[in-house]
Amino acid sequence: MPTKAKTKPKKRKTKKTLVIVESPAKAKTIEKYLGRNYHVIASKGHIRDLPKSQMGIDFDNDFKPKYISIRGKGDTIKELKSEAKKAKEVYLASDPDREGEAIAWHVAHALNLDEKAKNRVTFNEVTKDAVKESFKHPRTIDMDTVDAQQARRVLDRIVGYSLSPILWAKVKKGLSAGRVQSVALKLVIDREKEIKNFKPKEYWTIDAEFTKDKDSFKSTFYGVDGKKKELPNNDAVQEVLAKIDKRKNFTVEKVVTRERRRQPAAPFTTSTMQQEANKRLGYRTRRTMSIAQQLYEGISLGKEGTVGLITYMRTDSKRTSPVAQAEASKFLHEKYGAKFAAKSQRHFKNQEDAQDAHEAIRPTSIYRTPESLKKVLTTEQYRLYKLIWSRFLASEMTPAVYDTVRADIVQNGVIFRTTGSKLKFAGFTKVYDNQQEKNVDLPDLNEGDNVKMTKSDNKQHFTLPPARYTEASLVRALEENGVGRPSTYAPTIDTIQRRYYVKLEGRSIVPTELGEIVDGLIEEFFPDITDVDYTARLESELDGVEDGKKNWVKVVNEYYEPFKKELDKADSQIEKVQIKDEPAGFNCDICGAPMVIKMGRYGKFYACSRFPDCRNTKPIVKKVGVTCPKCGKGDVVEKKSKRNRKFYGCSRYPECDFVSWDQPIGRNCPNDGHFLVQKKSKKGLTVLCPNGDYREDPQPEESEK
Repeated sequence: MPTKAKTKPKKRKTKKTLVIVESPAKAKTIEKYLGRNYHVIASKGHIRDLPKSQMGIDFDNDFKPKYISIRGKGDTIKELKSEAKKAKEVYLASDPDREGEAIAWHVAHALNLDEKAKNRVTFNEVTKDAVKESFKHPRTIDMDTVDAQQARRVLDRIVGYSLSPILWAKVKKGLSAGRVQSVALKLVIDREKEIKNFKPKEYWTIDAEFTKDKDSFKSTFYGVDGKKKELPNNDAVQEVLAKIDKRKNFTVEKVVTRERRRQPAAPFTTSTMQQEANKRLGYRTRRTMSIAQQLYEGISLGKEGTVGLITYMRTDSKRTSPVAQAEASKFLHEKYGAKFAAKSQRHFKNQEDAQDAHEAIRPTSIYRTPESLKKVLTTEQYRLYKLIWSRFLASEMTPAVYDTVRADIVQNGVIFRTTGSKLKFAGFTKVYDNQQEKNVDLPDLNEGDNVKMTKSDNKQHFTLPPARYTEASLVRALEENGVGRPSTYAPTIDTIQRRYYVKLEGRSIVPTELGEIVDGLIEEFFPDITDVDYTARLESELDGVEDGKKNWVKVVNEYYEPFKKELDKADSQIEKVQIKDEPAGFNCDICGAPMVIKMGRYGKFYACSRFPDCRNTKPIVKKVGVTCPKCGKGDVVEKKSKRNRKFYGCSRYPECDFVSWDQPIGRNCPNDGHFLVQKKSKKGLTVLCPNGDYREDPQPEESEK
């Protein structure tokens, strides 16, 4: 009889450990680090939230939120459940902040995981060592942190879903109001009021040029008879000039020399990173955070695999790990020498209200220099990474040292003061200089020396109003006032722009008429919401919830009770706001009815007064008073790109396709005949040729004259 062939027993598949993170990019990176016994998938952010169609809060049951699965997340939830059933065990590795903790809790709820199980892992950087180390120390979900996030979400929902219907009914459909965005809007509008109410104050200066042994140097009037003197008007200037005899020499009366040390700035927090990226790179806050997220989650480095290049980018702490500091010190000794490395590890002081949950933003390895990564990074990634890398390295370096000289030059009691500064030792400025001081050289001045005045120039000035907020300075104002937290700055500023409560003019944030109307209503009927101090105290209360010192329901109730009274009062007392259409001054080219200027979601536009019977609309264009340099027929008009950036084009478009980012001025370059443009700078308006071979000295803008 034939013998039966033996069948090999089937190998049982080894169950894998499932790890759930937020983003697919991070999932791929972490799975490579953990190895084949782990399977990493992404929840792609939140999977549960409050319903969009209703308030979703049970006011009679301790503000209990009614969470539902987010529309469009059905397949993701199905995949999570399927993979969890097959898994040996499940770990939750969402981001290490309140939002991440809440996501972990929602995922645990959806998968019926034990909330008391030690299945939560967090890491501040997406590197192999950090990830593997985190899995050695799993913990339970931190319900205090979850409750702090729930409290914020509930409060924001109560405010938003209570105020928005009032604004819809009383002002215009599609409007919204929020707890933090209302404060941000108020800051912008209060600044605009300061500017409008500002009264310039006259003052004068006297600048002079002196020579010693054929070496010339500049000096500025300081005072008379040993005391500082202000020059409020021309009479005061003439009184000083009358004392000076230009035929006679001045005497160097007092010379003070000293050594000045400039200390490096702390490594970046979220706020300072957004500010510097805006000032140095011109990046908007949302753009900065998007690029930083990419650097944090991981970039493919070829043979090395995918590596997170920076630590977690939502932080208010200036603290850095001793390991990273030691690595920076070693790098500095090797690259620049011992004299550039700080003698001991630095400790920068945090703001009083800082949560200090994560360390400052820094590179995960200082040995990954920006230049070594340039080929694998996009231009945006490279520029931001270089900024972060340089700032951190500089924070571990020695101070910059300057030799400074101050000399008082006197004749008949009139004092001119001159100062000089020369870099003696570069220190941290060799890597990163956030002030970029220039050397001011002086001749060798000694007490008793005679110097001659060769030129003097007295000028009239007027004090300037405070500057409008930029995205960078608004972030700083929100942080300084304790409003919002690192994760809220970018979305808050983005929201007030999307709602057209403010608009960007260059880099300046300017309130719109719509924003002023909304702010006026909220400030009158809901003063607590726009009160900076009140909002800051609430942020402190939420921190107390996270620390386990406050009950989230009690915190919400203390805020809700007075708000409810204001809500009932406002609903009955706010009158309908009529946003009147302005006459446009011309008729509709379709039906002949008068055209009007209407307020839309994205600003003002021309529309037919017979709307909706006639739906003719036109954009409002601003002429700059210059004929198109390309076709010579149309007018140059101011336009806006899809990203709301100002540019200039021909009014005859599409017949003429002339465009320019800078405003043409109606003159041509004397060198090559190209049209000249004007650029705005701190010194005023500079006229230049786009080809780069002609430039005129900056002239002050009219508002600054």
